[in-house]
Amino acid sequence: MLRFDEMTLQELIRPEGYDCECGKHHACAMDFLEIGPGAVAKAPDMVRAMGCEKPFIVCDKNTYAAAGKRVDELLTAAGIAHQLYVIPCAGQKIAPAEWEVGSVMMHYDPACDLILGVGSGVINDICKVVGNALGKKSAIIGTAPSMDGYASNSSAMEINHVKMTLFNRAPKGMILDTEILAQAPMRMLWAGLGDMLAKYIALCEWRMSHIVTGEYYCEAVAALMRAALKRVVDAAAGIPDRKPEAIQSIAEGLVISGIAMAYAEISRPASGTEHYFSHMWEMMALERNQPYDLHGIQVGIGTAMMLKLYRKFREITPSRAQAEAYWQAMTQEKWEAQIRRIFGKTAPEIIEMERKGRKNNPAAHQERLNRILNHWDGILAAVNEELPDEKALLALMKSTGMPVKPSDIGISVEDTVNAFVGARDARLKYMCCSVLWDLGLTDEFADYLAQVAEE
Repeated sequence: MLRFDEMTLQELIRPEGYDCECGKHHACAMDFLEIGPGAVAKAPDMVRAMGCEKPFIVCDKNTYAAAGKRVDELLTAAGIAHQLYVIPCAGQKIAPAEWEVGSVMMHYDPACDLILGVGSGVINDICKVVGNALGKKSAIIGTAPSMDGYASNSSAMEINHVKMTLFNRAPKGMILDTEILAQAPMRMLWAGLGDMLAKYIALCEWRMSHIVTGEYYCEAVAALMRAALKRVVDAAAGIPDRKPEAIQSIAEGLVISGIAMAYAEISRPASGTEHYFSHMWEMMALERNQPYDLHGIQVGIGTAMMLKLYRKFREITPSRAQAEAYWQAMTQEKWEAQIRRIFGKTAPEIIEMERKGRKNNPAAHQERLNRILNHWDGILAAVNEELPDEKALLALMKSTGMPVKPSDIGISVEDTVNAFVGARDARLKYMCCSVLWDLGLTDEFADYLAQVAEE
């Protein structure tokens, strides 16, 4: 088996990639990657290494102050022609949505040959979408170690108020200056840690789906993700003091997470049900025209919620009779009423997604149920082998000062339970919440979550 977990970052991004025993050719080729103190000074080198002559720089007012102004000055001093666009924002932050993408497109100079984002998650996602649409390379100069999408080929976007994952192209150049990252608001450092801790749940549920649905799985990619996660957890205690080794570990872990997603060509190595708490809370906020917290903060709390649910999951004795009784009681009309209650105005899109994906098809349910019942020991093995000790991880999270309960970010228990119940229908991905649905245990676990969410 390929040992990606023992490779350097430069080896992981080699242009020729790797042929793997899993049957895929893994590649996340970059023209330029630099992580470390003072790395932003390499911005002109990155533009040249990418074979580009005129970058179109995209930032917002906050990231312009953090690094955009410096990048502008560096490129000017190096004699590299460029155009700078600061996305306007009426509130505190921009969104990864149609308006912002359209704003960038409307101001884009066709003479530019590189979309160069200066920022973190939202800026990076916007630039990947724009670069893909224009057929131009994109690159990113990070300003916060707040999320795992820097090197991924996907973008988390808001489309018609529904949070969707768009698969496009990974950036071909990346600079993460750890001195700049260390100055990001503490909440963004917590967000990066939260997004990394999610990998425990993600890897567990990737294996789970492989067992139940036969979905593609690669142990070499999973091992890469586990190794990066361990380094982050080992360094996490240094986050409150912004210790260089902690910032470096988180930055590298987040980049490796994106590489793992690019290798697998899916988001599986990095996200599971814990991410869907965040997606659902964001959709609820959009529905109500309310603000929502950083993705990684919400994902961290989602991870805490899932560890509590997995406490009960280990006690399950699967029952065909219970599963089939629940399935028969869940008529199409009852299911649609639940979708409309949880998703509100976006319910028609969720219902249409089910019409195409057919998760509720009785024959498909029977096939999944048979595999769950026949391979329950394997499912429990994935849970026991992948998940950390619940108390130890929650203690680590609390020691950094990060939020760990829904109420810490103003989320109610009701919205937390609805997020869990709706997670299965928000995407076509098969996760823990899907297993519970197939076993007829969704309502029982929803009641349990209502009891333990604020522990």
